[in-house]
Amino acid sequence: MTMSNDTVNSKSLPVPEKLGSYSPEDVVFLLKDLSDVHLERPTEDREEAIQGGTHYSEMLPVEYRPTPEYLALFHETLEETAREVSLAAGIVSERLRARHGTDFVLASLARAGTPIGILIKRYFREVYGAELPHYSISIIRGKGIDENAVLYMQRQHPGRRIQFVDGWTGKGAIRKVVEEARETMAAKYGIELDDDLAVLADPGRCSETFGTREDFLIPSACLNSTVSGLMSRTVLRGDLIGPDDFHGAKYYKEWLEDDVSNVFVDRVSSYYADIQAEARLEAEKLENLPEANVSSWQGMKDIARIQHDYGIADVNLVKPGVGETTRVLLRRVPWKILVDRLDNPHLRHILLLAEDRGVPVEVYPGLTYSCCGIIKPMNGGTP
Repeated sequence: MTMSNDTVNSKSLPVPEKLGSYSPEDVVFLLKDLSDVHLERPTEDREEAIQGGTHYSEMLPVEYRPTPEYLALFHETLEETAREVSLAAGIVSERLRARHGTDFVLASLARAGTPIGILIKRYFREVYGAELPHYSISIIRGKGIDENAVLYMQRQHPGRRIQFVDGWTGKGAIRKVVEEARETMAAKYGIELDDDLAVLADPGRCSETFGTREDFLIPSACLNSTVSGLMSRTVLRGDLIGPDDFHGAKYYKEWLEDDVSNVFVDRVSSYYADIQAEARLEAEKLENLPEANVSSWQGMKDIARIQHDYGIADVNLVKPGVGETTRVLLRRVPWKILVDRLDNPHLRHILLLAEDRGVPVEVYPGLTYSCCGIIKPMNGGTP
């Protein structure tokens, strides 16, 4: 059953709060502030709860406080890769402009998508003088998209296309949730969404709008809240989030002295004048390349091989790609890390984190990805 526009427009929706360390000119967070709620659980306890059936969105990991050595590596990596990241952001932006012009809404998926959405917004502003509305919203595997956030964007910008944005692809789980959201919003509200997910890097080959399919290091993957506007992962729990609320998150103001969120987006966007012509040329090439406009889901074939070789029954214990492997090391309980080769320059922070946590690293030739993190099962056995 679909709802009429009158019904949609009469639905009570929350008002956005001022959250995060980014400028409101860069992004508006459509999230409920849960900063005063204690949601963090120690890594081992949280892992046991997740593998025991508690949904990951009902609690938060304890934020990793980077060592001085690790922070120095972040800044060094940012200097080395800023132009490469800038070019990828430019290519994505040019592909979006070629398809949709300059009149659409950016909806970045909190939190890894938020800095990427800012980079795209800044590109359109600097290169084309266009101000794209940009919101950061919650989408949760197993629970779906924040419907109130979608309704809010639709009400604020009637008739405008919503473009979803994330940082990278792993197995493609979030792309599938976006596809489910398209069906849900059409069935419940009569709202037509496009399930296209724009990402900087698509090593899983499950997006049609990307800057590169190389599994390269995006420095914003190295850290948690301190490179994502000081925002936590998003939270969806019945006792905290009502039917007329946005999904929730915490704003870690106490981490302000460690915040490099604006350092990252400022440094990357400073290259736009330099990469603009190259980005346009590369985007044109990709738009005319048939295989760059389809999803082969090649990454999932890698995952099946890893599951077979290591006897892993639960696919959720396998987290492929630089971004997802980093997350495993920062907030899960890793069993081992697989890498394509030890001298891969995109893996220096992975090797540092693995050494710090005492996690074994194995070379696994033939990976589509640069690396893959395997989470330790908490039932006392090996995967």
